[in-house]
Amino acid sequence: MSVNPAEAFAGFLLVFFLPGFAVTRAVFPEWRLRGALAIERAVETATLSLVTSVALTILIGFALLQSPSGFQASWSDPLLELCLGAVTFLGLVVGWWRGAYRREPPATPAPEPAPGDSNAWETLRDLEANARERRRLAHALRRTPPGSREAEELEERRRALEVKSEELRRAREAEYAG
Repeated sequence: MSVNPAEAFAGFLLVFFLPGFAVTRAVFPEWRLRGALAIERAVETATLSLVTSVALTILIGFALLQSPSGFQASWSDPLLELCLGAVTFLGLVVGWWRGAYRREPPATPAPEPAPGDSNAWETLRDLEANARERRRLAHALRRTPPGSREAEELEERRRALEVKSEELRRAREAEYAG
């Protein structure tokens, strides 16, 4: 049995690369294989193309085996080749429509802000300042004679700082919960 090398290469690409590449470009049209991230994107694209192609081949083969089409589970079955070619074509069309093959990439979708992202540093800075001040007041309270007017004022300021810290924490937790 003689195998034509061109057919073998085309079959290899159809099973292990092309459907996954087309789907990858359709899903991630903003990825470009040039610029500062060229090597990283090339490795990501090649890896994702291989894995996606194998997964698609398995899924399509399983679907064909379950169908009453008479599929015989052969790599060279024209029905499998037709289905993989259709997936590749569909992926290329969707990728072209989404701008994957234009010179300028489409805009990357803006990530949604995570809950609690706003004012995180300010809140943390305020909580740390309150904690430092409470420690300073606790030290001053230990050095002040108990029951004196100064001790009462220091204790009152320490309690006010604890209330303020608790309010900051609750507001921050409400941001995460909401």
